[in-house]
Formats: sequence, C-alpha cells, structure tokens
Amino acid sequence: MSCSFGHTSTPARGLNSFSSNSACISETVNAGRTTAYSSLLSNFSSVRFSRQLNCFGGLFLRNYEALNNIYMAHRAVISSVGRDDLAAETSFHRMNGINGSTSSLGYRNLRVLDAFDDVYEGIVVDSDGLPDDPNNFEAILRFSLSHWKKMGKKGIWLRLPLEKSDLVPIAIKEGFGYHHAEPGYVMLTYWIPEGPCMLPFNASHHVGVGGFVINHRNEVLVVQEKYCAPANRGLWKIPTGFVLQSEEIYEGAVREVKEETGICTEFIEVIAFRHAHKVAFEKSDLFFICMLRPLSAEITVDDPEIEAAKWMPLVEFVEQPLLQEDSMFKKIINICIACVEKRYSGLSAHHMVSKFDVEI
Repeated sequence: MSCSFGHTSTPARGLNSFSSNSACISETVNAGRTTAYSSLLSNFSSVRFSRQLNCFGGLFLRNYEALNNIYMAHRAVISSVGRDDLAAETSFHRMNGINGSTSSLGYRNLRVLDAFDDVYEGIVVDSDGLPDDPNNFEAILRFSLSHWKKMGKKGIWLRLPLEKSDLVPIAIKEGFGYHHAEPGYVMLTYWIPEGPCMLPFNASHHVGVGGFVINHRNEVLVVQEKYCAPANRGLWKIPTGFVLQSEEIYEGAVREVKEETGICTEFIEVIAFRHAHKVAFEKSDLFFICMLRPLSAEITVDDPEIEAAKWMPLVEFVEQPLLQEDSMFKKIINICIACVEKRYSGLSAHHMVSKFDVEI
C-alpha cells in the first residue's frame, strides 16, 4: 500500500506546496493490512492528529487532520497480486486549523473494470460489473485503459446493455468506436497499439434461403409476395427468407416453406447458391437454394407477407417472363431442373464437429 500527499494545484510526488506547520496523512486499511506514513512527518514542527474512520466501497480510510486551513487531496493506490484487487481511492477534504475538523468535498472509488483476457491478448469487459453512475464510469474507464496499456493489452471489447446506454457517449469520448449493435446492447471497441486496428469487423453478410419444392406431379410450390418491387408484381417465386441466428441453412429453408405455405418438407440437398455485394444496408448477401421433398400437399397461407401460394406446373413456372429475362435466375432454374431429372448432384448436409469451431 502507498499514500501520497496532494496540493491545491496539480498532483505531485512527495510534500510539495506544504508549509512546515501543516500536513495530512491517510492510513488505508484493506483486508487486514495497514501501512502508516508517520515517519514522513518528521520535518513538520507542529502537527496535531485526530482520527476519523470512514468506509468507502469496502476500503477503510483513516483521515488525520492538521492545523492550517487548506484544501488537500490525497490518493492511495493499492496494488496486490491479482488485477481484481487493483484500486485507487481519491478523496478531497477541507482542513480547518481551528478545531482540526474536516469536511469531505468529494470521493470516488477507482478500480479496474471487471474483465477477462481473450486469446488475442485483448480484454473483454464484464458488462454485469459496470458502474451505474456515469461520472464514476468515466473515471474508472480512464483508469482501466491506463492500466491495460501498461499491461500491453491490444483490443478492448466493451458491451453496453440497453439499460446503460447513457454510458455510450462517455466511452466514445475516451476513444471507443462502434462495432455492432443488437436489440439489447451496443458493442464498442478500442484498439491500443499503434498502427491499423486488427480487431475483426462486424458480420459482413446476410444469409438467405429458398426452398425448391416439387411434387410427384412435377409441380413447383410457389408464392406471391404482398410487398415487392413494382417490377416484380405478379411474379410467382419459390418461398424464401433469412436464416435465423444459430439456425442451420437447411433448417431455415424447411422453416420458411412451412411458414409461408403450410407445407411440411424434408431437406434433400443444397443445389445452388448466389453471392452478391452491397445488397441491404451495404452488406453482402449469401443466398442458398435447397431442394426439398414435400411431406404434405394442402397449402395454408398464414403469413402477413404472402399474398397467395399454389402448386404450379414446372414448365409454366420456368416460362415466366421475369425469370427468363434474368440470366442468374434462369441459370438457377436450369440447375433445379437438372437436379429433378437426376442429371445434377448438389451439396448434402453432414453433421460434423471440428476442434477449430470454438466460440471466441
């Protein structure tokens, strides 16, 4: 443990700006360990002490008052073996020489934010341990960044939940940047080393699926959407949609077909996929078309985005002008027909586990 004296201007080491008849000493007690610095007062001719025991955030601080009227700040920095025990306390007192009393002007408890190391020499802050008070957060965040820089850390990940969104501008002011956002939180990052940031970018792709379902009568399951571009009105298309978080591609295709048409299906294989860029919100887009086998026949439309659904003869489906005019979709339809006629084999699903597929 250590104790340093302060003065009315900028913080300094030792006993600068003090006269020989005024002094302040603090004794910090934590986990049964105490260090007193009375020996440092040997150069002062007149010192009268009175004790006051205060508890701040689990740390007991004894304040000793001297004679003269003076505003003083003292800081105790406590270092122990673990990072979790690292803390700094700053308190400000007015010293009254008449009766030796003291009045506290303010107090803040500085510590390193609760966090854990990632495998890339970075830091992931524990959002559950964030302070509620924005003023405390600003001081603690600044102290933590200083500590992590000294430790040689690289990337800092700071996840701020929705209920603590008032901390976002404070983190931005300290140099953090937006990484991504979800309904319940925003993720901010801070890159410490000089040079380009090496942290991974936010997810760059949307993933969509389409279900190509054909029955024993050579009819394709198709839908018309309520909301679409004017040029696509009247188009009959296969059921499509986005894959949900943590959902397999083939599971997404089966689910979308069920939601849009009421038809139950079984996945056979992935027969084609398309990769496009700058589609929605400047993101790239992966679209997988899955061959599905129908397990039911009766169509039930119960989707607010679907205008109609039906079984459509394959020849009639292929001859739609909008599909014939689009070279990419025309190519995809030709692949689907080749698959139906057993002239093409797509990609089947295999459940495999790899030691490289670890959560970061």
